[in-house]
Amino acid sequence: MDNLRLSFNNSRTRLVLASMVLSTLLTATVLALVYVTANRSIESETRSVVSAELTGLADEYERRGLIGLMAAIERRIPSASERDALYLLTDRFGAKLVGNLKQWPEGIAAGGGWVDLELRRADNDQLVPISAASIRLPGGERLLVGRDALARQQFDRVLLRSVGIALGIALALSVLTGWLFTRLVFSRLSDIASTAENIVSGDLSRRMPLRGTGDEFDQVAGTLNTMLDRIEELVSNLRTTSNSIAHDLRSPLSRLRQRVDALSDPDKSEQDREIDIARASAEIDHVLRVLGQLTEISRAEAGVGREQFEPVDLQDLVANVAELYEPVAADQGIQLEITGTAAAIPGHRPLLSQALSNLLENAMRYAPDDTTITISLTEDGPFTFLSVRDRGPGVPQEDLPRLQMPFVTLDPARTERNSGLGLALVAAISHMHGGAFEAHNCDPGLDATIKLAR
Repeated sequence: MDNLRLSFNNSRTRLVLASMVLSTLLTATVLALVYVTANRSIESETRSVVSAELTGLADEYERRGLIGLMAAIERRIPSASERDALYLLTDRFGAKLVGNLKQWPEGIAAGGGWVDLELRRADNDQLVPISAASIRLPGGERLLVGRDALARQQFDRVLLRSVGIALGIALALSVLTGWLFTRLVFSRLSDIASTAENIVSGDLSRRMPLRGTGDEFDQVAGTLNTMLDRIEELVSNLRTTSNSIAHDLRSPLSRLRQRVDALSDPDKSEQDREIDIARASAEIDHVLRVLGQLTEISRAEAGVGREQFEPVDLQDLVANVAELYEPVAADQGIQLEITGTAAAIPGHRPLLSQALSNLLENAMRYAPDDTTITISLTEDGPFTFLSVRDRGPGVPQEDLPRLQMPFVTLDPARTERNSGLGLALVAAISHMHGGAFEAHNCDPGLDATIKLAR
């Protein structure tokens, strides 16, 4: 019983059973309709023929009388067996005058309508089922005309047998079809489930199999693979971030601990204490700045703030940010140049301003004096590109993919001035806006681009 219960709890079994039941019901309905229609058609045809014969024989009685009617019936009897026709004419007392039935059926009144009964034939003395109608003639005689229903009953049995066979074939085909259908579906689901189990076990490199059919399963698998790519990227970034946090915050926290311990030294002068306090405050500010940037990255990666999207005029945003950084750039002898135009896009204006600020700060950090940093806006298809290009030394080609990873910096030593989170935040903001962060070397310099969905 437990095995039976488990089998019915199986989705494949339920689908096969549902397919079988629905197909069987549909086939049974169609076959029942055929059976009923065929029987009604035969019965309607039989009644029409019998009614026509009764009318014709009644007319014969009116024209030629009883003798003429008997002669007409006698003429029909030789061919009656071929047509399964039955005739009986009796006088008013029920005595047989002519026909191929032995006697008038008991309990049947002439003119009582269509009846189904069993009577004995006069030619072979067999009891046969008949369907007949009768009338009473003006002289009191009774006339019955009918058809032998034995052939019809045999036809019914053959038809019912055929319906049963067809229903059985339909049942077998429905089971086969349901099995093939569920095998197709569950083989794909099994592939997905197997891959998912490997992923749950920790193998994030696995991807859902594609069969190249382009069907809905391939579309779902492709979407899941895109999601898994993103998850693997986020997990990798999380691991890198966790390791980098442990590495990068250990030093300032250790220095902070040393500063605090140094404050308890009774031999320290007041001036040294003030210096230690100032340095401890600087270390705390650095830690808070790193944690704040990590919080901003996490919020952007999670899409927090999408509900605040509004139309953003990128040309106005670029002009405002450039105006803010022009004095700092001028101090380095750097000129800021703005090129291109773009239509407004839906976005989070403060975060987009932060992303552009980070790109400009990064560019000015590496740009040589007396050079130009170009901020450009371009449109291509459904995306708008916001680019910042400096004329600095660029980045080693193998390091380009690592630029957007947290705590990655090309400086030999990480300092409070550069914690390696600026471009990671830019990448997170780009993803939040349906795009991506891209960087490539120019000759000379580096071109850092934010791709934004319009």
